[in-house]
Amino acid sequence: MENTKKKKGAGQAFLDVIERIGNKLPDPIVLFMIIAGLILAASWITGMLGVSVKNPADGETIEAVNLLTGEGIARILTEAISNFGAFPPLAMVLVVMIGIGLAEKTGYFEALMKRSLEITPGFLILPMVIFVGIISNVAGDAGPVILPPIAAMIFIRLGLNPIGGIFMAYAATNGAFAANFILGMTDALAVAFTEPAAQLVNPDYSGNIAMNYYFIAVSAIFLMGIIYFVAKKISIPRLGKYEGPPVDEEPLGNKEKTALLWANLSALIFVAVIVIATLLPNGILRNAETGSILQESPLMDSAVFLITVLFFIPGLVFGILMKNIGGTKGFGKMLGESMGSMGQYIVLVFFAAQMLAYFDWSNLGPILAVSGSNLLESINLTGIPLFVGFILVVALINLLIGSASAKWAILAPVFIPMFMFLGYDPAFTQMLYRIGDSATNPIAPMMPFLPLIIMYAQRYQKDIKMGTVIANLLPYSIALLISWVAFIIIWYLIGLPVGPNGPIYLPE
Repeated sequence: MENTKKKKGAGQAFLDVIERIGNKLPDPIVLFMIIAGLILAASWITGMLGVSVKNPADGETIEAVNLLTGEGIARILTEAISNFGAFPPLAMVLVVMIGIGLAEKTGYFEALMKRSLEITPGFLILPMVIFVGIISNVAGDAGPVILPPIAAMIFIRLGLNPIGGIFMAYAATNGAFAANFILGMTDALAVAFTEPAAQLVNPDYSGNIAMNYYFIAVSAIFLMGIIYFVAKKISIPRLGKYEGPPVDEEPLGNKEKTALLWANLSALIFVAVIVIATLLPNGILRNAETGSILQESPLMDSAVFLITVLFFIPGLVFGILMKNIGGTKGFGKMLGESMGSMGQYIVLVFFAAQMLAYFDWSNLGPILAVSGSNLLESINLTGIPLFVGFILVVALINLLIGSASAKWAILAPVFIPMFMFLGYDPAFTQMLYRIGDSATNPIAPMMPFLPLIIMYAQRYQKDIKMGTVIANLLPYSIALLISWVAFIIIWYLIGLPVGPNGPIYLPE
């Protein structure tokens, strides 16, 4: 018993150190301003030194760009507004908050969570949140925007610290990004770069969107257990008891149950309409040319807005039946108040957008990515050490470049041919990449969702800082990386294909 306490104390002490160091950093807004300045300085140094690498995708030279020239400064000034407006999650977050905000203000979410807890066995609630987080990547970037605040409310109803729900949901949506039971755009994007890279060696090679499906589907189950273990044994105990406003434990009355029933029915009707519009042969939510549901379809392109409406409709129905909206003026006030909480996030996004733009313009990301891949290739590893080394390089690069497709566009032409010459099928190499690309997502500072997670957490703890967030997400990333690497090694040793027409070894 004493040894167990010591081990637990050592782990918590390590996280405490990470948290203390991280919390000495400035406010996130100021931090992004500083990082943006450092990127500009790095661009000046590397540009002056003529740092460059050869792009393995097309053989062209990638040169570091000095942004502190007259032309660079002009670009910084003239494109600041467009950088802000084009920041990927900004519009999505604000639109989603319309639906979530109304559902929260009318009391729909609270009633739904309370009723769910009344009828759901306690041991299933957290696994269900993790499950939803893992499969949410089929809807693109909606998962890390929508699920964390909902998980926070669920944790409050369970008597747990809501910040733990935010961290657990973010780890599930981002850390297990390459695991799913449903094929989606991430699978299509991956094979889009894998196939042409493989054709550099074999012009007749043809990949398919499902060539990793066996492994990612089983991984979804496996990683549910890993995330649940970290949440229960590390994250939730570390955060301690929630000291916020007391939670009303009164059961739902008949009026609330009736309003909730009709609100849920309205949501189901909306879902049914979407399903019909998707599954009909000429459904309006299918790709008009190919008939595809997942690839370049209105369904996938409108996923965020559809989810917003899915929250908005039952929230509105619940509010009308409970008579707590207060007419058109009260309705407008509810929507305005839901947006009012986003002010700090909007300011933070402005500076985060500039930082990411400078990193992109300077070419520092591709230079670091190619340099890292060249280093791994020069070591000349084989077998399991090669797999582990490749995954670790991708995991480190992932801390610098948030876009999965951008990284794979650079790395695929290097590693797909290299692994093919060693006898490994491109489907297996692609799966190795996707593990490294996912596991460190929760702690990646270049992830555009990290500022959002900080903002969500600050709703419940005003003084929370970057260090606390990273310290609590770090165990998830470490556990996901170690366990997933071990899992793919076992899979490799058994010799199972990673998906349909996705063997480990190239056919002889």
